Amino acid sequence: MKRTAFIFISILAAGLDLSSQTYPFQDKNLAEDVRIKNLISLMTIDEKLTCLSTRIAIPRLGVKGTRTIEGLHGLAYSGPANWAVKGAKASPTTTFPQAIGLAQMWDPEFLQQVADWQATEARYLAQNKRFGISGLVVFAPNADMGRDIRWGRTEECFGEDPFLNGSMVTAYVKGLQGNDPVYWKTASLMKHFLANSNENNRTYNSSDFDDRLFREYYSYAFYKGVVEGGAQCFMAAYNKYNGIPCTVHPVLRSVTMNDWGLRGIICTDGGAFRQLLTTHAYYPSLDIAAAECIKAGITVFLDNYLPSIKEALGKNLVTEKEIDEAIYGNLRILLKLGLLDNSSVNLHSDIGIADTIAPWTKAEAGDLARKATWKSIVLMKNKDSLLPVQKEKIKSVAVIGPSANVVISDWYSGTPPYRVTILDGIKDAAGDDIRIRFAGSNKADSAVIAARESDVAIVCVGNHPLSYGLGWGQNHVPSDGREDVDRQAITLEQEDLVKLVYAANPNTILIIVSSFPYSINWSKEHVPAILHVSQSSQELGNAVADVVFGKVAPAGRLVQTWITSIDQLPPILDYDIRNGRTYMYDKNTPLFPFGHGLTYTEFKYSKLKADKKTLSVDETVNISFSIENIGNYDSDEVTQLYVSFPDSKVERPLKALKGFKRVFIRKGETGSVTIPIQAKDLTYWDSGSGKWTFEPGTVEFFVGSSSVDKKLEGKMILK
Repeated sequence: MKRTAFIFISILAAGLDLSSQTYPFQDKNLAEDVRIKNLISLMTIDEKLTCLSTRIAIPRLGVKGTRTIEGLHGLAYSGPANWAVKGAKASPTTTFPQAIGLAQMWDPEFLQQVADWQATEARYLAQNKRFGISGLVVFAPNADMGRDIRWGRTEECFGEDPFLNGSMVTAYVKGLQGNDPVYWKTASLMKHFLANSNENNRTYNSSDFDDRLFREYYSYAFYKGVVEGGAQCFMAAYNKYNGIPCTVHPVLRSVTMNDWGLRGIICTDGGAFRQLLTTHAYYPSLDIAAAECIKAGITVFLDNYLPSIKEALGKNLVTEKEIDEAIYGNLRILLKLGLLDNSSVNLHSDIGIADTIAPWTKAEAGDLARKATWKSIVLMKNKDSLLPVQKEKIKSVAVIGPSANVVISDWYSGTPPYRVTILDGIKDAAGDDIRIRFAGSNKADSAVIAARESDVAIVCVGNHPLSYGLGWGQNHVPSDGREDVDRQAITLEQEDLVKLVYAANPNTILIIVSSFPYSINWSKEHVPAILHVSQSSQELGNAVADVVFGKVAPAGRLVQTWITSIDQLPPILDYDIRNGRTYMYDKNTPLFPFGHGLTYTEFKYSKLKADKKTLSVDETVNISFSIENIGNYDSDEVTQLYVSFPDSKVERPLKALKGFKRVFIRKGETGSVTIPIQAKDLTYWDSGSGKWTFEPGTVEFFVGSSSVDKKLEGKMILK
């Protein structure tokens, strides 16, 4: 979504003035439908049209305005995109790792805590009298699939696998909306529906695939977010899907509303309404486009629509009844947030009023960001146990590279209250007895000299999420990507610096600080230790130091396949993943597989058991096993369960993730793990019948620590 097209929307009420009149819609004891319809009945046609706008308030009825806010990995209340609305008091917000990093935690329960913290900050900013200009509708999570590592917005997604993505999206939605059975803390608005995973030409290209992939892959995380997470809002994508712009695609109604039961906000992306004419050339005029958006299911426009919708209404292209139906969903979200009444049981309404200590200033915020960051770090290689670094055995460390002394906020970041760089984190953790040498580059051989004169060299390289401030749609180097521009290369230009550092000091630790994978073939072969961490966390340096010096053992896992060469990727506009895309269909040997991640200890898997040998429709089988920590460090382990379908009469993935669990086991101890598999997660979408289909036959499965790591294997029969 472009900053120039839209920042914040006033679609809901931030409060209610009950001083003058009382209406039925304010009565929390009445049924939801009765309250919403009463409010609509009291509104004039102009007020109704305003409710489709980026600015809504109904002062005549005591309904005040609120706004929306971006929240992919912390609230974007200001930040590089200057999200702060005019008149708002600037404020920092707690900043977590990018979404791709949060996914690398493989920990939905903890991710839910992260999202809950963001929701608390959103309430605080919206309700505290020092601010009062913020939003309770949060643009998050991004439920798009990271099917191609060249996608410029890879940093925003949860990876390439639909099951993992669905689990993370569901957790994020639950965290944002809270556990209260009546009132939401904030409203989650997922984006971008549907199949928006290329940036170049996104405003007019078409993402084409069959109905099976629609259900099983591209819409799956959105589906989970609605039916399991409880989300009632999403944003339509810029692109076409099978030749029809997503902004007006029939699936908005036929699937998300009719099948899934969504009854809330469906908004355009910024500028997408006018793009129905300017880029898609799908309608001859804006009045027709506005009417067709309403008919398709759009309830909120993120650009100037009002003259066009008025013209459409005047020409009977759209009816007032259809406008009523559209704003019903918007007002329902207002009601779910507790903003149509002043109930004392809505505990969220006290945030920022009863508790006036800004959440981002609390130690708890920093602790949460630090934990999320170290949980997200992936140990990709560790030859001869170079990591963790034993502080008592060294006297000096070289910290080198362009990513060593910066924490870079991406386009959807807010402004963190502080930033801890890797250099700062290493210095603080090393203490006074270890000398730290720093070289940001190899100018005048500075990196080589620092590496050669130190016991250990840590070289930090990666991408710049804003392409060093270049204009919209420009890459600083071919391997950079961000919104509106896809990556043109997957090799790491800065790997030359890694080679020089390694030549000067074989005890080299490579830390890749990046928003996406690289084909680092040379580094994998030569560099003894490699870590990956995503961008932007305010606790980046402390978390990296925690891992480097062994305060914690890393256990993050990759959520995308790292491949060896760009020619292994199908064309970026080929959306049929069965043509060799993702770990589910790619037969090439990966550089680092999906789900890969090491730690500082060793685990022994044993005692595999399934509580059912056969599985029928609507049943659940529990796969249990034991894990023994036989190494020298306490550590988490991310256990993963994959299935395949050797008897299937339809094309199924080579393997597919169907369960996972992150568990903590102390050294010398044994833990028991149970991963449930529901029969519905083993079905496939039959396009002929239009139903999820349970196919009898054998299911093979394995448990391990990645998509290629088979610790234990078993079979079950579906019947």
